[in-house]
Amino acid sequence: MAERFAFEEFVLDPNDRHLRRGTDDVELNGRYFDALALLVREHGKLISKDRFLEEVWRGVPVTDEALTQCVRTIRRQLGDNASQPRFIETVPKHGYRFIASVSPAGDLALRPAAPQARPRGTAWIIGVAGTIGGVIAGFIGGLLYGFLGASQPLQPGMGAASVLLVLLSLTILVAFLGGVGVSFGIVLAGTPERFGGRSVAGAALGGLIVGGFTKLLELDAFSLLIGHSPGNITGAFEGLMVGTGVGVGAVLAERRSSIRHGAMVAAGCGAVAGALLSLLGGHLMLGSLDLLARQLPGSRLSLDNISQLFGETSFGPITRTVTSALESALFAGGVVGAMLTARRELAGGKGSGVNQ
Repeated sequence: MAERFAFEEFVLDPNDRHLRRGTDDVELNGRYFDALALLVREHGKLISKDRFLEEVWRGVPVTDEALTQCVRTIRRQLGDNASQPRFIETVPKHGYRFIASVSPAGDLALRPAAPQARPRGTAWIIGVAGTIGGVIAGFIGGLLYGFLGASQPLQPGMGAASVLLVLLSLTILVAFLGGVGVSFGIVLAGTPERFGGRSVAGAALGGLIVGGFTKLLELDAFSLLIGHSPGNITGAFEGLMVGTGVGVGAVLAERRSSIRHGAMVAAGCGAVAGALLSLLGGHLMLGSLDLLARQLPGSRLSLDNISQLFGETSFGPITRTVTSALESALFAGGVVGAMLTARRELAGGKGSGVNQ
């Protein structure tokens, strides 16, 4: 019988060039499959770069980066983690070693394997983590806006502490609601273990629903209390745009070498989404507050001091675009960074797919 190898939930068949995880096929290109087969056949042994070049690339000159990318891709497909590996261990300046327990697969490769059960509560925990990350981002943004708003000459009867508390509370509340919608949209639309195209759709839909629902409540509340409500405050459109930015950031973060780098990529995607929605006429937190201050009779809140940082005397297009980009970047980085961290911790530091 042809030799097959089993390690954890995987079955590798070098002759048929087939790798399976449970009942699912795992895709690897030719050279990467050969590299994995070499590591598995020689499990427990150090495989040097020279041996990879000889048996995988067959003497074709390649750079060190080519081998690094090969191993990084294999790890990503196996769900491995370079910092705390369960499959492939890096031996700096020497090579790599396959450290998982390997056994003959026998007929296992010929019959369907039982699907791996997802730990109960995984989606819930990762969704909660993303929400917490959003709240932390809201807290940081609220503190910044609060101190900037409180540093200007205040209207009679307004204390600096009151301005700080109001802006902080509003920012945290909006970040919490947005975090719930986007984070649970990501994990429920796709899989908590890996972010993909459905994660983007889930984040966008979650942001859309929460944004629309929140805006309806806000408009009803203002109409009921003061008989007037501004129509252009943060709502479904803004939620859709920011959610999409977070979702795309989560997918791209999979390809980064660390959680920190992944969070930075997500923040960049969030910044693009925030700037774009502002250019399309949308308003995030600070823009909505400026609308409220200008449209509601008797408002004592002014954000002109913040606008002066960007060379404008009032809350103009530059200020709106820059602050929208910053708000969305901070939110996206916080949500994705927290979700990636939670995913790694749930895996015991093994196989987050982010630390390659």
